Amino acid sequence: MTPALKHMRRAAGYLAILLVTSFLIFVLIEAAPGDPAEIMLGTSAQLDTVAALRAELGLDRPMLVRYASWIGGVFTGDLGASYTYGTPVGELIADRLAVTVPLTLFATFLAICISLPLGVWAGARPGAVTDGLATIFAQFGIAVPNFWIGLLLILFLSLGLGWFPAGGFPGWGEGLGKAVSALILPAIALAIPQAAVLTRVTRAAVIEVAHEDFVRTARAKGLGRNRALWLHTVPNALLPVVTMLGLQIPFLISGAVLVENVFTLPGIGTLAYQALSQRDLIVVQNVVLMFAIIVIVVNLIVDGLYAILDPRLRTHK
Repeated sequence: MTPALKHMRRAAGYLAILLVTSFLIFVLIEAAPGDPAEIMLGTSAQLDTVAALRAELGLDRPMLVRYASWIGGVFTGDLGASYTYGTPVGELIADRLAVTVPLTLFATFLAICISLPLGVWAGARPGAVTDGLATIFAQFGIAVPNFWIGLLLILFLSLGLGWFPAGGFPGWGEGLGKAVSALILPAIALAIPQAAVLTRVTRAAVIEVAHEDFVRTARAKGLGRNRALWLHTVPNALLPVVTMLGLQIPFLISGAVLVENVFTLPGIGTLAYQALSQRDLIVVQNVVLMFAIIVIVVNLIVDGLYAILDPRLRTHK
């Protein structure tokens, strides 16, 4: 099989996954209790008024027809209009992504910067002080929810010391410094649980690779401990770390829903929470589908990183 055919088959597989996921999202959201028209008009609205609004919103059409209309619009760039705000869903999502994307990237960057050095130091000397500190950090980060970490950060670093704002987002137009300052505490709250998991994975990978024959051979030939660690052990230990990092992206996204609400950030998480409480189905559907697309794209990126980190996985013509 040629490489081009393999790529086409993989793309077709991801497209099929996306279609199945979109249908499941649509069915599950449709099955949730509550009528959007009744919620918008209130419990005192007349039945004919509710029926007229349902017809206006297209909710009176068969489910499969509405699904086909929605998914067709997704592929053409028309995500529909919000029931609550009356504005195009694409504009709502784009505005909120300006907060959520930098927050998620910032949190990922912090998680990597914390976990890789800590995991490598712990794995290089099992049983040492650094190993004990890394274990304590990992246990704390895994045990404590990110929203609770956010509340602690607000209590001590914002209300107590006044170093950072307690919540809200001034917007990028108010200056880079103010915007980044508003994202620091939420990013830390998101990063700590992910960094805890990555620390444990990095530690375990470093310990395992350090006992491989090629590392022992390099040491036997006179290569120092630190050089063997950074030249041979760490590069070969990165594969499971990259795998775990890719698996953590959905947890970062779901964690953003809680953290954004704790810090009152106008991001995708807040939008999803508000839309769900208001039964704004079209917004919820598109936001959840966007999360699914992000997960698929991340998997593609992880596959590419595999080939970079392990040449044996590369496809040769």
